[in-house]
Order: sequence, then C-alpha cells, then structure tokens
Amino acid sequence: MANLTNGFVSLHCAGAMHVDKGHMQASGLPFLSFRRCSQLDISRLGSVPRFMGAKSATVSLHYVRHRISAIRASTLSCLQDDTTKFFDFVVIGSGVAGLRYALEVSKHGSVAIITKAEPYESNTNYAQGGVSAVLCPSDSVESHMEDTIVAGAYLCDEETVRVVCTEGPERVKELIAMGASFDHGEDGRLHLAREGGHSHNRIVHSADMTGREIERALLQAVDNDDNISLFGHHFAIDLLTCQKNGEIYCYGVDSIDIETQKVVRFISKVTLLASGGVGHIYPTTTNPLVATGDGIAMSHRAQAVISNMEFVQFHPTALSDEGLPIKPKTRRENAFLITEAVRGDGGILYNQSMERFMPMYDDRAELAPRDVVARSIDDQLKKRRENYVLLDISHKPREKVLAHFPNIAAECLRYGLDITRQPIPVVPAAHYMCGGVRAGLQGETNVKGLYVAGEVACTGLHGANRLASNSLLEALVFARRAVQPSIDHMLDADGDASLAARWARPTLPWSSLGDGALADIVERTRQSRTELQSVMWEYVGIVRSTGRLKQAEWKIGDLESEWEEFLFRRGWKPTMVGIEACEMRNLFCCAKLVVKSALARRESRGLHFTEDFPYLEESRRKPTVIFPAAVQELTWSSKPLQRQLQCK
Repeated sequence: MANLTNGFVSLHCAGAMHVDKGHMQASGLPFLSFRRCSQLDISRLGSVPRFMGAKSATVSLHYVRHRISAIRASTLSCLQDDTTKFFDFVVIGSGVAGLRYALEVSKHGSVAIITKAEPYESNTNYAQGGVSAVLCPSDSVESHMEDTIVAGAYLCDEETVRVVCTEGPERVKELIAMGASFDHGEDGRLHLAREGGHSHNRIVHSADMTGREIERALLQAVDNDDNISLFGHHFAIDLLTCQKNGEIYCYGVDSIDIETQKVVRFISKVTLLASGGVGHIYPTTTNPLVATGDGIAMSHRAQAVISNMEFVQFHPTALSDEGLPIKPKTRRENAFLITEAVRGDGGILYNQSMERFMPMYDDRAELAPRDVVARSIDDQLKKRRENYVLLDISHKPREKVLAHFPNIAAECLRYGLDITRQPIPVVPAAHYMCGGVRAGLQGETNVKGLYVAGEVACTGLHGANRLASNSLLEALVFARRAVQPSIDHMLDADGDASLAARWARPTLPWSSLGDGALADIVERTRQSRTELQSVMWEYVGIVRSTGRLKQAEWKIGDLESEWEEFLFRRGWKPTMVGIEACEMRNLFCCAKLVVKSALARRESRGLHFTEDFPYLEESRRKPTVIFPAAVQELTWSSKPLQRQLQCK
C-alpha cells in the first residue's frame, strides 16, 4: 500500500456513426427520452452472466418508465471502430457532476459520457433532501460556511468552503434555468427546508425526490446536445496513463461494453471522474449497486493522491425492513433512505420503548449533525440490544407530511406503515464517502488531464463529516469549476492517435474459460464480496478501535489473497476482466484504503470515532493523505492492468 502521511498538502475529425434505437425506460424519469451510443439488442438483456459483461437478471417493469433512443455520435468517428473511440473529453459517471460538466465542455469539443448502468442510475437519483444554498435574505455565506466547518469537525479547507458557499446560489439558479423544478411556498418563492446541522432554512428541494428531478433536467439537456455521446452499460476498468517529464498523464480509460461483451478503449485529452462513492464495501448502504468505489480504485492504481478515506458517513436513518408491519419478500439491493429533512421538519427519534433519546447525547437533539445522530442511535441499539429505533413525524399535519415526503410515505405504505399515524423504523446505513481522490479548487488531480467532481473527489469541503445537502452543491460547483482548466488542457494537449495501440488490451474470460470454471469464479466472488462487507461492518463501522482495525487489515488481506489465488487456479489471467471480478477488485482496494486511513488517524474526529483515542487532538487536525508508493502492491486489486507507458 502507498505511504500514509498527514498534511493536506483535440482529436478533431469529420464523419458520422450509425445509430440504432433502444427501447428501455428509466426509473422515475417519465416523459424523458435520450440518445444512446450503443448497438443494443434488448432481447439479449439478462441472457449472459453479469460476470462476463452482461446486465444481470431481467429488467423489472418498476424500472421501465421512460424511453431511451439511440444517441447521435460525435464527429470523431473516422478514427473510431467498435473497440477504440476518440473524444476530446471523456466523462465517467452520469450523476449531477458528470452531466453538468459534460454540458459545459461540449461547447468546446466532443464528449463521451460512460455510465455503468442506465444513465439515471447514480447516487444523484437517490438523493432525497436537496441542495443547500444561501437564497434567503436572512441567511448568509458566512453562516453557511460556519455550519459546514462545524459539521466537518474543523477539518474543512476554508478556502474550498468559501468558494462552494459563495458560488452555490448561482449554480442552483442555473439548474432552474435548465428546467429543474423545485418546490415553492404559497408566496411563490422557493420553499427552503432546514436539515440537521444547518442554522437556517436553505435547502432547495423537489418534495423528497430532489436528486431525481435534477437528474431528469440534466439528462434532458444532454439529450438535446449533439456533441455529447452517451455510452450506457459501459463499465470503466482502468485509466490509461503514461509518464512524461516526471509527471503522469491520463489519456482515457478502458471499459467493458456490457451489451456487446467487448473491451472498448476511450482515448481522450481530458478525463473527468464523476463515478460516485464506495457504499457497497458495507452490507447495508443507501447507495445503488453501481457504487463500488470504481473511480477511487482506478485513480489509486493510476497513482493519484487519495485523501480522508477514514471518513465514511453513515446516514442515521435508513428504513429498517425488520420493523415494518409487512416484511419485503426479498432483500433490498440498497437501503431505502429516510431523508434528513424528516428530522428537519420536526421528526423525533425514540427507542422502541418510545423514550426520546437524542437530548441525552447532544443539545441540538434531532438537529445534530449526522455523525452525532448515527453514533447516538448505534449506542442505543447496542445498549438495548435492539435492531432499530423509531423516527416519528406523525404529530405534524397529515397534509404537510404527505406534501413534503410523498415518496417516503408511499414506500412505507407499501409495507403497511402509515407515516402520518405511525413512527418509521430506522437504522444507520453506509451513505457517503467524505474522502476520495484529492482535488484542487478546479477539480484537478496530480495526474495531468484527470479531473474529479462529486463523491469520488476529496475537495476539502466536507472535512471529517459532510453537512446535509452539501453533496449535490459540491458536485455542481466543482463540475463547473473544472470546465475552463479542462478546456485549456484539451487545447494544449498533443493529440496522438497512435497511443491507442500502445497499451495492452484486457481480455474477457468467456473465450478461454469453460462454463464450469466461470460458474465457480462467479460463486466464489459473490462469497468474497459478502465476507468483505461483513468484515467492514464488524470492524470498520460507526465505532472503531485500533485492535479491530488491525484485525480488519489482516482479515481483508487474507480474504483478498485467497480470492485471487482461487481465480488464478481456475485459469483466470491477470489481464482478464469481468464486471463482478473488477467490482470485487475495486471493493478490496477501497476497503484497504479506508482501513489504512483509519489506522493513521489517532484521534476521534467527525465520522471517525475510535475507542482508543476518544477525543479530538488539535495537533492532528490535518487530513490524511495517501501518496503513490514507489513500489506498488503485488495484489491484482492494487495494480493497473496496463503498464504505465513512457511518453515523449
């Protein structure tokens, strides 16, 4: 593993690509169609094991709500074939950060958006609460800054906080101008909600489905932009890098086309990572299945600097299926979030004896920051040996509850619970990674040509704990700030098409491994994933200790070694790739980064609480930074598939 120290220290050408039409619809995004750059045979969905590059299972009608039509290609297709594509900009991820950035840089060049599943399937789409911004005369940038820094346990980068809080209102106004619809009060002004940790009402929202509405507006704008090509069901494997004059440059990414089962190479002058977080290193998370830490792991293997990985935010209130009157028939792929705004609107937390407990832990009670509330709930559950607590909003007017939280009300009612009359069973779940790829004020990284925005980035805004509804805000601000330096880099960069052939091509396993070997590898990978998640929850959860962290380090190392040995015994080669194997590789990489960072922080600050060092230590008020190591680890998870080139 890399060292740990403390201290926060154009490919133009003409041509046209043939497009054909797909006919899938996206969850929760009605009346929206958009183009896709893919030769898609819908009848083949679900027919091939996901490990080999196909989308698993059948497509539920619950997720089929709007039409996808094929996307028109960029003008670079004279250099392109089925397996190599050239663009000025490549964006990895289709959440708010990736889409907002793409819409700006497309004015200056061709853009490919690579997304792992359907374009709407991102953490953005699941964001309920809203976007925090100073839009009320009684509020101020200084107040928003103070709330952010206090929530972040004084580890936030003050300059970053000022930039985000200052530029945030303009970014929200841009969304509105693009067609995003937010809730308004009876006076016709934006309805501003309040959430935990905020001293003012400053949360712009669309009922309890804000992320979905933002995603809808941005995808619609992307659909109308002929210079953006959207590649759905393309899984990013590794960044393509070379070293020149002592610095590392990024020239794109290799991916698996899940529909055609081909490795597709994207060559670009600029790459933006907006791939989301790492929620699925834990067994219970509010994140969608795509959140397996791919961007952070790829960046680490490409020798980008990583920071603050110990600060995993556990949302205090995910719906507890165990406490519902009618139990779901199958286990959820991701926990259903009960937004912070429920507590902001007056929701009260009780244990199962209907005893209110938050005032015992913090003077701010239910409006304390998330780390405080999550630890308080965790303490109640352990002391009382219970599996969930209760969040009650039923004392508020029924019409107000249903107007503000229609999605939550509908989901609970599916399982026999009326939130206007009964308390909601809730439990903490992994929710947000405050650390990630270390970024400057323009989203730049130490790898030239590689920019980051959104949850994959560590900008210094969140410090040791994210303030509620600051994540969408950060994504919007940094997506916009990365635009001009990206354009400058694109114009200055050399466009060497011959680079595409210089990296070795990853291979897919189906052509050389038998069905039996593949089936065994699939099953073993699933087992290893479950075991890793259990280790992370048991030893690297809400409350930690040095002993348990060291046990986690040892257990994860053994688990990784055993998994890799099994793969190679069954005929797997180091150059082989598959969706489940690559996700497992990334989960191992990110889990180790979290554990290493947690062991390095010998104090309790924000989201990182350790029983051995239960107090803040002023001398340790510095971010944890993981620098690239001179000698890379020998495990498959920690090495890029392609060797780093030496460029002229």
